[in-house]
Amino acid sequence: MKAIETFSGKVELHGKRIEVEHSVPKKLREALDHSFEPDDDGAEIEIEIESEIEEDVSEMEDSIDPDFNPDCHETDQDTTDKEEALELEALEEKDAKEEDPEEEDPEEESPEVTFPSKDGNLLWYSTSLDRRARANKIVSMTPGPTRYAVSRVDDIKSSFQLFLTESIEKTILAVTNLEGERVFGDKWRELDRADLQAYMGLLILAGVYRSNHEAVPSLWDAESGRPIFRATMTLKEFNLLSAVIRFDNRDTRPSRRKKDKLAAIRNVWDSWVERLPLMYNPGREVTVDERFVPFRGRCPFRQYMPSKPGKYGIKIWAACDARSSYAWNMQIYTGKAIDGRPEKNQGMRVVLDMTAGLRGHNITCDNFFTSYALGQELLKRKLTMVGTVRKNKPELPPALLSTERRAELSSKFAFTATHSLVSYVPKRKRNVILMSTVHKNATVSTAEHRKPHIILDYNSNKGGVDCLDKLTSTYTCKRKTGRWPMVVFHNILDVSAYNAYVVWLVIDPTWNTGKKYKRRLFLAELGKALVTPRIQRRQQLPRTPASASLQFPEVEGRVFASYDIL
Repeated sequence: MKAIETFSGKVELHGKRIEVEHSVPKKLREALDHSFEPDDDGAEIEIEIESEIEEDVSEMEDSIDPDFNPDCHETDQDTTDKEEALELEALEEKDAKEEDPEEEDPEEESPEVTFPSKDGNLLWYSTSLDRRARANKIVSMTPGPTRYAVSRVDDIKSSFQLFLTESIEKTILAVTNLEGERVFGDKWRELDRADLQAYMGLLILAGVYRSNHEAVPSLWDAESGRPIFRATMTLKEFNLLSAVIRFDNRDTRPSRRKKDKLAAIRNVWDSWVERLPLMYNPGREVTVDERFVPFRGRCPFRQYMPSKPGKYGIKIWAACDARSSYAWNMQIYTGKAIDGRPEKNQGMRVVLDMTAGLRGHNITCDNFFTSYALGQELLKRKLTMVGTVRKNKPELPPALLSTERRAELSSKFAFTATHSLVSYVPKRKRNVILMSTVHKNATVSTAEHRKPHIILDYNSNKGGVDCLDKLTSTYTCKRKTGRWPMVVFHNILDVSAYNAYVVWLVIDPTWNTGKKYKRRLFLAELGKALVTPRIQRRQQLPRTPASASLQFPEVEGRVFASYDIL
């Protein structure tokens, strides 16, 4: 058993008196006697030691006074000689540092600078804070098509019907037949799913041929038109269906429109939007932005945006996967409320609505949405945020807004416990401000542009919604119309076809491998699959052989290839 000695008394070191009464090992006590010799300042140390041998060392308990000098801490009675030597060496190094205060750590950072915000309610720091709250970066869902979608997709047509389901088609058919009976009476022939699918298929095929601005009669022309249009239905039937198609009950619309500006297509729109998140899980990067569908007709919530090519149209909020541009959630902006009161914090409300149900994702948005309060709300939902910030925000510090004496390609950072802010100067007297809750360091790229990593991440993820707009506008099925519900319906078809394309490529990655314009081929096959049931049951034979060949492969002794329309 090691000898244990008890010492008690008062210690005065550099003007500080310490009361000590504790049991320590003999070797440590000798080290203490050596380390507490009078120093150059003449500090006196008085220690009275009383020896006492403990019979059962294992039953001793620590009783260190809270004011005891941490340099003279107690070691466990079972500590080996090697561990005691390491402790003594650490004590000597610490004493040496205290005796030589002029020696500093070469890696010590520069003094921290604070930047108060414009409203004075927030204090930003020049260095990152270690206590930053972090959102859970583990995505709670597996990216890609859901099990529900995979189990129900057999071909291209079934992938499209994931979004425009049989129940949505029945809703449209019910109110369309009701409108047809109201207008034409007994002469109206009731439509079924084959008629509606054929109508949607022709709209999609018109987009494939880039004929959305072409006059409808020219599509049915015997010389310049496409045979599949004449083989599916007559021009009169197409125009009749375009005029009669409805999405709600016209008789009950006035009462519903008093409370809902979107009453004319509300049921179909909500049923369709509910399907979007059920079929596909986005990756970790999600983009929230606005879409703009051009329309100059009468609409109670038509918007004027001079920066857009169309200037007048319908604004749609959208949340898309940043990689695939899959439309995961959408919401039509219907303008001010019925009572005329303007909406406050609209940007934050839109992002929270669009990202409901996500967890562990990073949200990229532009300066219309980004704010300090939005970042805090997203962190509560285990989400992070990256986005540009408008310079009139009250939470920004004036020190980062100024470009005076700022060199080109320079970056200036500011941090709080949860947010990071960067001011980047791409050219003289111009800067861009970005805010992030996912970045915590002042890291800058080593490339020639020397952009901060916050800007690089923002640039790589900001185009999710814009890419969706570009892709859907390339082969859009929209046609000239004076009814805004038809504009919304055309947008539903475009987005549904693109989402079906994304789901189909993940389920069957070998489809048309090596071919270009895969999406065009997908839309062509989708359109043909939708019109096929209507072509096969058509009773009247089309007048031109090319159109008749789509219904009967052998006409007038000549064999035509089925669907030879491209």
